[in-house]
Amino acid sequence: MKLLRIKITDPSGFRSLRCGFEHHFRNEWSLQDELSKSEGFAPFVCAGPNGSGKSNLLEALAAIFYHLECIHLSNLPSSFIYDPEENPNGFRGEKGEPDGFEIEYLIHPKYDMKVEGYGQQARVLITKEPGKFPKWYFLNSTESEGRHELVAGSVIGRHLLPDYILAYSSGQNEILSLPFFKTRFVQFDEYWNALKQQLPYSGGPETRLAYLDTSFSQAILLCNLLFQGADALKPFRDAVKVEGLKEFRIIIKRSIEVSAQQAAQLTSGDYVLPGYTSDGYFADNPAISLSAETGNYIVKLTHLLEGDEKTSIIEKLKRCATCSFVDEKTDTLYLDFYVNDATKEAFKANFDNSPVNLFQALQVLLTLNLYSVSEASKAVLYQSDSLYVSETIPVLASDQRIMRIKHFWLKKSDVEKPVLLKSLSDGEHQLLHSLGLCLLFKNTNSLFLLDEPETHFNPDWRSNFISLLRQCFSGADDIHEMLVTTHTPFLISDSKPEKVLVFKKENGEVGISQPDYNTLGASINKITMSTFGKRETIGGHAHAILGGLRARFDRGGEDKDALIEEINQQLGDSVEKVMLIKTILDSMEERG
Repeated sequence: MKLLRIKITDPSGFRSLRCGFEHHFRNEWSLQDELSKSEGFAPFVCAGPNGSGKSNLLEALAAIFYHLECIHLSNLPSSFIYDPEENPNGFRGEKGEPDGFEIEYLIHPKYDMKVEGYGQQARVLITKEPGKFPKWYFLNSTESEGRHELVAGSVIGRHLLPDYILAYSSGQNEILSLPFFKTRFVQFDEYWNALKQQLPYSGGPETRLAYLDTSFSQAILLCNLLFQGADALKPFRDAVKVEGLKEFRIIIKRSIEVSAQQAAQLTSGDYVLPGYTSDGYFADNPAISLSAETGNYIVKLTHLLEGDEKTSIIEKLKRCATCSFVDEKTDTLYLDFYVNDATKEAFKANFDNSPVNLFQALQVLLTLNLYSVSEASKAVLYQSDSLYVSETIPVLASDQRIMRIKHFWLKKSDVEKPVLLKSLSDGEHQLLHSLGLCLLFKNTNSLFLLDEPETHFNPDWRSNFISLLRQCFSGADDIHEMLVTTHTPFLISDSKPEKVLVFKKENGEVGISQPDYNTLGASINKITMSTFGKRETIGGHAHAILGGLRARFDRGGEDKDALIEEINQQLGDSVEKVMLIKTILDSMEERG
């Protein structure tokens, strides 16, 4: 997809983006130039001081696509959906945050649409007036001129949305993560309802929003190392020295104990004893039983993910495993994988040669770790816009989780023996995560929202980050869009001016401009001064020391040779130091 324009029309605005805020990502000339030259992947780099509104733009895009996604989902929990009596604060298509917006973009349609221009992409405009449902328009139809309004049912609507909305933040950006956090519970409830109603389960979440934080980092890396070839993994080798995967273990806790009330949710509604059968299972739901040993209700939470040898997620994982065993006492499945070429071929055969398919399978299992959250807590979560909502969700101990990955051993070229993934540095984890996210979804029509993905990088990695991103997307069709927020001049130096968005907040209002100089290849000093408004090339403490030395020179009365010697002894080389010494020497020459 290619973003063209966003406008906030909600009278209350959105975060720091006031009503009337509008940004054109591309004008008609730059768009046609981009389509004709096809220069490959290049993200929009959002730069500016802290608090200037960079992240708010990403948050607005996430909130808008979350709203559009939820309108067209067919599997929504009752505590999520609006009901005037039972759930008056539930989700409504005519009410959102922001409650008014316009979003315009290009996207390759997934069904036959008669389009003209823009490389056969559909030019889509979606508008939402406050208190009303969004309206969809098709702007380059061959069947009508101007705006052609679409009746966007679930089929058309989902076909004209990106394949995935993918977000990542290196910090604690709760605003960006909130819609994705809610989506995880929607995904859990989708599975829970299928289990409750004994319906088939597709094997993957219906929703396409994914916030890929550290809880998913192992899954992301696992999928890439099992599926990607040597050329695709070159950024991993060059930067982090990762050569491959040696072995790992997946642990799946298949059954959990539940209360009688939870058990009743999975049956006809009685407190299950009347339907209890002699074999220990209930007549109307084989996923629930009563433990003869403890008298507690037991739910086999993975019931829909086992059984069918061809399609069930767990059965596929078993076929890929080197060995497996079940701890009967805890009903826990252990899958051990010693990775060689045969292992990789097994994963490709069982997951349709798609790393995304494997990731979605692992995503389903990881989402089941939310089982301990009560219905009441989920109802509050779905309706909340609080930045503290994640703190209300309990964190399970490792042995209480439905799915976890352990003994994740990597082969690295800079050490002789394999190393545990957990032993890598923060920077190494962050680079593998952010690059792995791009590599995993490189062939999808997706929107990537990366909030300061390079905070833990060393200067070398920061200077090469854009190059590494381009390597990850090498060979893929130009069908994705990415926005990256940063305080790093290196990312700007590797971007053309039209792909650099400079944020500035004045009188509480966010403004976006493009640099008035050629950023591609510009020096770090130039970018630091022109884009970040920082004229000094040295640290604040060193600058204060230099200022004190300058003040002593300005007052006069000191031996200038001794002062120059003191400057050289105290401070290292810098432009500022050279300029001060030059000023002192010039004054000495003037006096003869």
